[in-house]
Amino acid sequence: MKAKLEEVAQTYGIENWGAGYFSINKKGHLVIHPSDYDRRGADVMEIIDDLGRRGIKSPILLRFPQILVNQMKKLTGAFRGSIKEFNYGGRFFGVFPMKVNPRREVVEEFLRAGRRYDFGVEVGSKPELYAALALEQSPESVLVCNGFKDESYIRMAMLGSEVGKKVIIVVEKMGELQTVVRLSKETGVRPMLGIRVKLYSKGSGRWEKSGGESAKFGLTTSEILEVIRELRDNDMLDSLKLLHFHIGSQITNIKRVKNAIKEAARVYAKIRQMHIDVEYLDVGGGLGVDYDGSKTSSESSANYSAQEFANDVVYTIKSVCDDEDVPEPNIITESGRFLTAYHAVLITNIQEEIETVVGEYDAVKIDEDDPQVIVELKDLCKGITSKNYAEYYHDALEHKDEMYTLFNLGLISLEDRAKGEILFWEVCERTAKYAANDKSMIDEYEELRQMLAAKYLCNFSVFRSLPDSWAIEQLFPIMPLHKLDKTPTELATLVDITCDSDGVIDKFIDLKDVKETLELHPFKGEPYFLGIFLAGAYQEVMGNAHNLFGSLNEAHVVIEDEGYLITKVVAGSTLGDSVEGARYERAALHEGFGDMAAEQVKRGKLSSERANDLCRQYESQLSSYTYLG
Repeated sequence: MKAKLEEVAQTYGIENWGAGYFSINKKGHLVIHPSDYDRRGADVMEIIDDLGRRGIKSPILLRFPQILVNQMKKLTGAFRGSIKEFNYGGRFFGVFPMKVNPRREVVEEFLRAGRRYDFGVEVGSKPELYAALALEQSPESVLVCNGFKDESYIRMAMLGSEVGKKVIIVVEKMGELQTVVRLSKETGVRPMLGIRVKLYSKGSGRWEKSGGESAKFGLTTSEILEVIRELRDNDMLDSLKLLHFHIGSQITNIKRVKNAIKEAARVYAKIRQMHIDVEYLDVGGGLGVDYDGSKTSSESSANYSAQEFANDVVYTIKSVCDDEDVPEPNIITESGRFLTAYHAVLITNIQEEIETVVGEYDAVKIDEDDPQVIVELKDLCKGITSKNYAEYYHDALEHKDEMYTLFNLGLISLEDRAKGEILFWEVCERTAKYAANDKSMIDEYEELRQMLAAKYLCNFSVFRSLPDSWAIEQLFPIMPLHKLDKTPTELATLVDITCDSDGVIDKFIDLKDVKETLELHPFKGEPYFLGIFLAGAYQEVMGNAHNLFGSLNEAHVVIEDEGYLITKVVAGSTLGDSVEGARYERAALHEGFGDMAAEQVKRGKLSSERANDLCRQYESQLSSYTYLG
């Protein structure tokens, strides 16, 4: 059935969550743009076909580095505009937190494109710091060191200071400060220091417990004063250059942001009044991404824009500083989710449909000796109408329970049970159709519609590539990449290829609510591809090795005036890669399989030629993709 492209776009909410990066072309294919509402665009199906000809199969992660750069421009532009509008005295410095997406290509792209904006990096561990120290940054940009630190972490940070980087060591607890002071005296290096402040204010959404009095990180007021005394006693007070706070990721409500900024700005002002030249106020991360497009304070949305966020941060800090008569600090943000979420699209193909019940109603023949419960289910199928469907459906539910009771008592056969199941589901199908045309009954039969929804088997692992969907029920926009010129007539849930019942997506974005089914096209065995969007933040780095499914095939795509250019292809994990990750040595596996084949030769059950062939086949599998072919 032909459909208007605008109607299909509304079905999936592209205009609401897409931020101008996605559209549908006349072929009914999804198009991705390098910046919001850019006339240039790449047909995603053409990219998939191109990669297929190169032997790169689904599932695939597509990266669009231009979107990374555009998000950075949006954030920087928002703050620079606010600074100009409010005549703010400080500068804006963005940093990219590596924990959000530590892939080298992602971090290097930020630092390369961000040189003109003095964009830096935030790290929270020794491995992240080790990598960041070797990356080229703008001379004015900062490298913020967060997280709990031991002596080797602090020594490594000081190495960065000596090679010319603006490394700021953020003190998370008193023991770290004592180590910094000792190493500074020992090495002669005077590092730039920061303090993480434990605010009373909290964020909102799933991570609101990251802030507040019971937060994991941050120093209390008395501890901050103790840090200042310790630095003064060791003649290092001039090293204190930054105050930092973080009230949680994906803050959904702008009011919580304002409260936290106001409190942090007061702390900054009071410290400046102590004649301590703090230069930076790091407002942390938390800038929300509107995953569901509702622009509300729901957990998968945010009730503010990047510009409103910047305006509130800049205006609030300036107001407090004017009130306290202290200079405005330079502002640092760590808005990693906002920067990276849009740039990566997870592509998966549908392998098949898992049917609720297999069997055709017309093929069910009722015999004279069939149990009465089966006969009555058949009569319900014949007699159900738009006027009596509610009554007949309730009767069918009772008959189903009776049928299973009789089966458990051994009073009906397996064949009778199969007939009864087919007849029951036929009553359900007809009930759902009648209820769909009866507006007053739609809500009452929503559970039935969900029960009848198709289950589309998708070639990927939720646990590996979309862990937040499973772990915290994060909603991600999902839609077909083609056939968008046709009306989607099937309601479906998505199941992955793991052997775990939790490997399912049955919550989908909706402007007013959360849907438990997704509108898709009937699957008839031909290639059918879905895209899972806004998957660029956290998903890759937090994915696990459930069932030993490995990393995805990956392609980096640059969109040009006429089409696109695939600049890089990264092969996903092979079977060999995945088993080695679980500490199975390839040579030992080959030897073990070969020993079993040799034993069968010794017993006369295999020829030497066949045993050698089996070993070659076994070994050849190590280079194959871990996902379905």
